[in-house]
Amino acid sequence: MIYKVESFISRHNLLTQGAKVLVALSGGADSVALLVALIKLGYRCEAIHCNFHLRGIESDRDERFVQELCDRKGIKLTVTHFDTTAYAKEKAISIEMAARELRYNLFEELRISSGAEAIAVAHHRDDSAETMLLNLIRGTGIKGLRGIRPRNGYIVRPLLCVGRNDILDYLKWRKEEYVTDSSNLTCDYTRNKVRLELIPLMAQINPSILESLAATATRLGECESIYSKAIEEAIKRVKKENVIDIVQLKKETSPATLLHEILSPLGFNSTQTDNLLTALDSDGCREITNSEWRIIKEHGKLTILQHNRNTEYSSTLPETGVTTTPTGTLHTTVQTFDGHIPRESNCVCLDYDSLKFPLTLRTTRAGDRFAPFGMRGTKLVSDYLTDKKRSTAQKEQQMVVADANDTIVWLINERPAAPFCISNSTGRVMRLLWEKA
Repeated sequence: MIYKVESFISRHNLLTQGAKVLVALSGGADSVALLVALIKLGYRCEAIHCNFHLRGIESDRDERFVQELCDRKGIKLTVTHFDTTAYAKEKAISIEMAARELRYNLFEELRISSGAEAIAVAHHRDDSAETMLLNLIRGTGIKGLRGIRPRNGYIVRPLLCVGRNDILDYLKWRKEEYVTDSSNLTCDYTRNKVRLELIPLMAQINPSILESLAATATRLGECESIYSKAIEEAIKRVKKENVIDIVQLKKETSPATLLHEILSPLGFNSTQTDNLLTALDSDGCREITNSEWRIIKEHGKLTILQHNRNTEYSSTLPETGVTTTPTGTLHTTVQTFDGHIPRESNCVCLDYDSLKFPLTLRTTRAGDRFAPFGMRGTKLVSDYLTDKKRSTAQKEQQMVVADANDTIVWLINERPAAPFCISNSTGRVMRLLWEKA
């Protein structure tokens, strides 16, 4: 069917009719077909070509070809040159990933500056099938088996329902030339091995393997929509802010899958998730970490914390005024004792004359001790908070008020220290009120 390329683009409505579109133009058959079809369908096209300087004279040949093509079609062309190898070395990533980052960063900049509706790239049905098989070989979940998606933000792929043979037939009918990337004809890359060796082998069993894979990817995409909604609802049941309830998690249909979906976006791999699952029924505390996140298992909960989020804090307090911290605000006032003693945990009145100024508001430190009101002697703050069944996260966030000798006078939201509490001889009090952020 000669009109297949144009008819599929029209039928799938990825673009508003007549919209301005930036077309990623490599010079290969697929990108040339995309540009020609969009022009024929009445879209206002501009082209982008990236010269990554990775294939020597071929890279320059491709640039000349797309320039001549755009001149012939009357299409504005933006050509950008990249030192891809240097970028990859600087970012410590693969050449393939470097080219991808450079390309898509440029696309977005040009989309904004040109006011285009979208950036059209020329991935087709066979590319999607290859991606699906690559992900399957490497190991993946349901998302990886959907193949390439037709839309990702402003990136659209109008040719995803069209096979490579359809594209070549279309170009032949339109009498359009194209260039061939010689690196696509060797098996030096894994994707090429899939294209040149694996798919032809599968076609011996099923000659319609590419059509079958495309149909399967479509069905899996629909299944993934249902799956994603179910996961979203389950996450709401088990997770509140940064805390996962272990009892509720274990009630879900598949705790392992749900935990993977919560932790995978944070960079935790399947081995770490499996180890944490094994620890759910064990006693005591367990912690797993990566470069950015910590997951702490204790008291029937999994707490998700970001590294360095709760750094040490210290600030000198005014006798009357307001001190704002990342976790809350402390109000301080000095007044004559009127016989009223606050009962709220976030408010305390201390004997003013027993205090040594200036006072300091700070986070707790290892080895901190204080003399809790109503108890004998002193106690490690960490032990006190453990007895109160406070989590590791709560301990790290705990604030104290200390005097000029660094003696703790109030464990905020918990207890004042006994030596500084109001007595029969108290004349003036310092009133401290803590408001959590």
